[in-house]
Order: sequence, then structure tokens, then C-alpha cells
Amino acid sequence: MNDLLVPAANPKSNYLAHKDEIDQAVLRVMEAGVYILGDEVAAFEQAFAKYIGARTAVAVGNGTDALHLALRACGIGPGDVVITVSHTAVATVAAIELAGARPLLVDIDPVSFTIDPQRVAEAIIDFKSRASNGRELKAIIPVHLYGQPCDMQSLTHIARAHGLRIIEDCSQSHGAMIDGQKTGTFADVGTFSFYPTKNLGALGDGGAITSNDPELAQKARELREYGWQRRYISDIAGGMNTRLDPLQAAILNVKLQYLDAENCRRRQIAAAYDKAWSPGDLVLPQSREGQTPVYHQYVIRSQKRDRFREFLLSKSVGTAIHYPMAVHQQPAYYSRVMVGPGGLAESERAVREIVSLPIYPQMTDEQTQLVVETIREWRY
Repeated sequence: MNDLLVPAANPKSNYLAHKDEIDQAVLRVMEAGVYILGDEVAAFEQAFAKYIGARTAVAVGNGTDALHLALRACGIGPGDVVITVSHTAVATVAAIELAGARPLLVDIDPVSFTIDPQRVAEAIIDFKSRASNGRELKAIIPVHLYGQPCDMQSLTHIARAHGLRIIEDCSQSHGAMIDGQKTGTFADVGTFSFYPTKNLGALGDGGAITSNDPELAQKARELREYGWQRRYISDIAGGMNTRLDPLQAAILNVKLQYLDAENCRRRQIAAAYDKAWSPGDLVLPQSREGQTPVYHQYVIRSQKRDRFREFLLSKSVGTAIHYPMAVHQQPAYYSRVMVGPGGLAESERAVREIVSLPIYPQMTDEQTQLVVETIREWRY
């Protein structure tokens, strides 16, 4: 599909846009001779925390590890239960199980594709009314999916009422805001992925944990490197090796300078797509009042999805499906994970209907217009 006029994603174009600065940053790391942690990682942690508006950032190997360490820093482990969604990247649920806890999956709001606070409240009441078999409900992981913020006000109220932690999965929401406050600062901990296609993407894997709680941040910092408080002395059991590479930190330091502008470009493309619609079988993404999405993906839904994708492909426009199966439908999790009351009908309907249109900062006006014209041609 490399010959598509508009590919679904193009992370190389982002590298090329900042090539000279990135190449210089990589050369600087190579010549400095410090290849694990060091000043480059520390500089990125400080810059990213400042950008997000958090007191601390702890850089780790990838977004899954960020979630895993955040859970463990919050004291969550075997015997504990964590509420999250089934319509998400499998990493969200995998991280819960890596921590030894059990996921309790609840349904999504069909408009935003993010966790439904009402379903969260119902799941908490239902769980507490049952025999727990020694399990304890400990946390909620809302996923700011596709760059659309969750309803954090409602979720925070619910969590406080029941004494639960909140860990934000911000893997797709770098720079997204609710009333001017960035995601990753509403909860006990925020977690980020820097996978190459993310709004802030490395040229490989990377992740980070953000927090305003110095004790949680310090615990995460120790867990990422063998439980060390002092070099070669493990003070905490179960420590890992999950350190952001200084080469990736240097690359991310370059790209972070352009994140707001590139998010703005994503919103411009989304606005152009918005204008292409009229009532019909295609349903647009929508945001709640006060929210500023960053459109990691521009996800529409259609009952004629497969035909729509084939039509766009015939016009040399790529698409993707994020995600073709909800987590509870996948072979590794089917009939094994806990499901909240009311089931997961909206999650199951979403994966049958969703399709992601091309959206990335280096898309040209001509490419955007081609997608718009193709949408209009399909509509008529």
C-alpha cells in the first residue's frame, strides 16, 4: 500500500519534517557516550512534565510498561480488580494482568468511544454486592481513546466516593485538554506511549508516567530499574528493566517542541473532514463541551464500513480499523475476563462499524482535499 496517494498513517513523514534536528540530536547522544538514562532522559522528563502540567514524569521503555508500573506504584497487584474498557488497545488490559490484577470491563459511550461513567458506577455497586472471593476493587483506568478525553469530572467524583485510584491511559491523547487542563494530570497517575504513530512519537518504543504525587513517582522510578534506590542495590522487590533509551529521549525532545502545532494541524484536517458530511450512513466523531481533542485518529462509524473502505481504497485513500475486536472478544481473553453489568453491546457494535481516516500532521492540503472529495463522492 506504499503507492497510496493518502496512506492511513505515515510516521516517516514526521521524521523527515524534523530530520536535521533529529539527526543532530542522535549524533549528540552517540558522541556523548552515555547510552542508558543520563542527561538526555532527565531533560526529556523535565520538559514533558512541564508540557503536561505535572510535577514529575518518569520515562520508561513503552506505554504498556508505563501502565504496568503505574498500577504497581499505586499498590495494585494480585487479588485486586481494576475497571477499564474492552474497546481499547489490548495493552490496557494486558498491563492490568501483568501487575497480577484482574480487569473488570465496562462499556463505552457510543458517541465518544470512551468509558461510560454510568457503567463504571453500576459495576462498582454490582461488584460490592457480590461475594468478592478475596478480591478488592482498587482502581479505574479511563482510556482517552483516539485523542478524545474521557469525562474525567464524573469519573473523579465516582472514584473519590468509592476510594478508588484513577490511572489515565493517555497513550493517544498527548496534549488533549479538558477546560484547558491536559490529560495526564486529572488522576493519581497518567501514562503515555511514544509509539512512532502517536501524536508524540519516538523512532521506536517509549513511554512515560506522569504524577503530581512525589511518592508514586519515586516508586515508579525505582521499579523501572530493578527496584534500585542505590545503584546495584535492589530495595524494592519485583523491579524491572524498562528505561527510555537516551536516543529516543533526544528525538522526543526535538519533537515535543512541535507537538502543539502538529495537534493544531490534526484539528484542521478534522475540521475539513467535518465539513464533508451530511446526514447519511456515516457518523462523525464528536467531543464534549469544554474538551480539546487531538485526533490521534479520526474515527467514523458506518454500517457499510467494508464497502466504504473498499471505495476509498479504489481512490487510493488508505484507512484502518482501530480495533477490529474488542478485548473480551479476542482468543486470549474470551470467556475469561470479568464483564460489568449491562454487558458490552456498544463496544461490540463499535468494532463492527468503526473506520479510521488518514490524519497526521504532514498530510498536505491536496491529500486532505482528496479524502474530502472521496467522502463526498461516496455520499452522493
